[in-house]
Amino acid sequence: MTEPNDTISRVKTALLAMQRHSWEQGTAMQAFLEQSDMDIVTAMAKEAVYRSIPDGRAAIIGNYDAVTDPCSVGEALLAACRKTGDPALKQGYDALLEWALHKAPRNSGGIVYHVESKPQFWSDSMYMLPPFLAAAGYYREALVNAYGYWDVLFDAEAKLVCHMWDDGAKSFVRKAHWGGGNGWTLAAFARLYDLLPSGHEQDRQKIAGMGRILADSVLSYMRGDGLFHDIVDDPGSFVETNLSQMLAYALYRGIYSKWLPESYRASAEKLYAAARKKIDSYGLVQDCCGAPSFDKPGVAPEGQAFYLLMEAARAKL
Repeated sequence: MTEPNDTISRVKTALLAMQRHSWEQGTAMQAFLEQSDMDIVTAMAKEAVYRSIPDGRAAIIGNYDAVTDPCSVGEALLAACRKTGDPALKQGYDALLEWALHKAPRNSGGIVYHVESKPQFWSDSMYMLPPFLAAAGYYREALVNAYGYWDVLFDAEAKLVCHMWDDGAKSFVRKAHWGGGNGWTLAAFARLYDLLPSGHEQDRQKIAGMGRILADSVLSYMRGDGLFHDIVDDPGSFVETNLSQMLAYALYRGIYSKWLPESYRASAEKLYAAARKKIDSYGLVQDCCGAPSFDKPGVAPEGQAFYLLMEAARAKL
């Protein structure tokens, strides 16, 4: 295996070469932000705003049904606005925030749906929306959505997150404990904990508690090789890489921010080592839940991004 810095460089190049939908653009931007690559973040922010549609949603390519996915660009877009003072970026950011706060379809409790066409909550939204709202300073709205998603999607018996809930029918569209959805949730909690300011200690502790319950449950399904099945508790589903990266990212950040004890580092290192073994000579993280259909092992921009996020979190320890 090459040295970590060489690997990081190859993973970045491979990520930049990939085609990306809104959530993939946003996850990539967050990765470059946490890698302190602000020139890349700014260039990607310009592209995300350029591909905004009139209602304010950013980075739209081919999927006009997505509600929360475009919000994934938000924290990095805000960072680019602050760095550059670019009025076009600020206009795009303001329009995206207006979408998230006021225009996006939601239920009577204020919880934003994942798609426009159906009243559904997906575990993916936990990562796409609440961290953006918290980064923007709308802490109450961030928490309303985070708690709302958790309340309907967390399976208290399995202690895992389900994938899709129909809020109209009050039933699951997909109850499966998808690895990616559990990873999105863990990563969101890690970001939310750090984004909430002083005065929100009770909420920070609540998020830490939910994060630790979920992390412990997911870890109980880790294979001997440090990887997981795509459906966490279904050994008949394919083995994939990205949940290991997403969980390692959350564990490293949790240890750094002291809502997880140092004892979790050994698990994080096993996950990290498993992911490192999956990087090929082109910098592609192989055997992730693969784009574009996410029904088989492959490569995906989010798999590339979470390798970089994991490395950035690990480097702080």
